[in-house]
Amino acid sequence: MKPSQNHLNKKVYNWLLYDQADKYLLEYSKYYKGTLLDLGCADKPYEKFFKQYVARYIGVDWSNTIHNSKADIIADLNKKIEIKDNYADTIISLNVLEHLYEPQIFLNESYRLLKDGGYMIVHVPFQWRIHEIPHDYFRYTPYGLKYLFEKAGFADVKVQPTCGFYTTIFLKINYFSLRLTRGSWIQRKIIPYILMPFWYTAQKVAPKLDSLHRGWSPEAQSFFVVAKKAVQRDTCE
Repeated sequence: MKPSQNHLNKKVYNWLLYDQADKYLLEYSKYYKGTLLDLGCADKPYEKFFKQYVARYIGVDWSNTIHNSKADIIADLNKKIEIKDNYADTIISLNVLEHLYEPQIFLNESYRLLKDGGYMIVHVPFQWRIHEIPHDYFRYTPYGLKYLFEKAGFADVKVQPTCGFYTTIFLKINYFSLRLTRGSWIQRKIIPYILMPFWYTAQKVAPKLDSLHRGWSPEAQSFFVVAKKAVQRDTCE
């Protein structure tokens, strides 16, 4: 199954955004095991996907979310999370870090909750519009992400750009064109059918153009981060 197949925000004008993320979520399946914490789970669109790989899936989110929250544990991710140390084998957090005003506290807490040898996988936008106002605080470069993760104690921090300039710009144009579908009955019912061929073509062409563009990573729409909590070894004096 595709990871995003149950995601309510996946539409005709933005399916490429989710397909790009799906590619990496499938690639990272080797890291999913044991107890998995989904930090910032919202309405749990990825629950069924992750449950294929893990023994236990637990969603964590705060009560003030604009989404239809289905969290198993209510917590403000800007503060201490009331879960015991070394609880999770895997931590997932998708499109959450930009909404936290205390990202370092969040990563420090994630490190505490993760078992030795466990992995954290984070997805975060880079070039994207302000959303979920007013709770949208930061955009991160790969260097900023690496710094924050390593400061929290993580090792083997790898940052993966998801796509390049053409995917980024065409998706932004698709989203911007949605403004034309607001207003009268004609705008809401007729204009989407006029725009659909452009939306589809743009999303089919963009990855092909990205593949021809050398050095596309600085133009990425978003980044994945995979980081490991190194096994702590006791040392004898």
